[in-house]
Amino acid sequence: MKLGMINSAWAQAGRDTAWGLHKTKEIGFDSVDIFIDPQDVDIRERRLVKDTCDQLDLPIMSVCCVAVGLIDFNPSVQRFHLQRVKDYLDLCYEYEARNLLLVLGEYIWNREVIPPAEQWQTAVENCRRLAEYAANLGLEIALELEPFPLSLLNDVDSMVRFVDEVDHSALKANIDVSHLLLAGVEPPELQKLQGKAIHVHISDCDGKVHGDLPPGRGVVHFEPYLAEIKKLNIDGAISLELEYSPEPDKIEEWVREAYESTDSLMKQAGLRG
Repeated sequence: MKLGMINSAWAQAGRDTAWGLHKTKEIGFDSVDIFIDPQDVDIRERRLVKDTCDQLDLPIMSVCCVAVGLIDFNPSVQRFHLQRVKDYLDLCYEYEARNLLLVLGEYIWNREVIPPAEQWQTAVENCRRLAEYAANLGLEIALELEPFPLSLLNDVDSMVRFVDEVDHSALKANIDVSHLLLAGVEPPELQKLQGKAIHVHISDCDGKVHGDLPPGRGVVHFEPYLAEIKKLNIDGAISLELEYSPEPDKIEEWVREAYESTDSLMKQAGLRG
């Protein structure tokens, strides 16, 4: 598998887009995932990403999208977010990415007002529409598993059930290693995602709250998870997700440390040559 990273690590430290992409290549990453909103950037910034990646021979594997409005109870909000995600998929096509990383969000009002089954079904129907759109562009959608109590997709079983109910080949799962630990998912459970996972995020945490730390700074025991990921035979990337460094002025050291530790873990697991 390729070793990539999400470029948002650089933005939090005030670094510009091109600088971050050049550093990503310089450090040794095989690929990059892009965190960008096509409705919030002008055409120059949009093209800067693709042109810079082409110049660096740094393939874009995934574009990240948070679209919690897909499961809003207001039809007008759903329509807006359906179009917004389609805009993201168009951007994926323009960037020659493989997938759109999609975060669905959480049940609202503590699951007490709107029946949870209704919100779940709304998500299934909207994701099926988006999967059809993605397939027409030759793309896939990778759903994020979030480790929070009210998240729609917060464990392997809910992810499997959702993918099965959408029942479209263009919609699959993303595996986030630190999220698995926080959700109490044991490594062998990943085999339920055989044929259903296309992308991986990796970071560390303290075992209590969402952290996005460089591997080795927290408590995650990565080896068993990576061994199970290897069995899934994913033709894609393991991408580092590093957010909210406590020392943003030292983000380059933070990223280099994460690259080196992840490279070592992947090589030990037989996931990178």
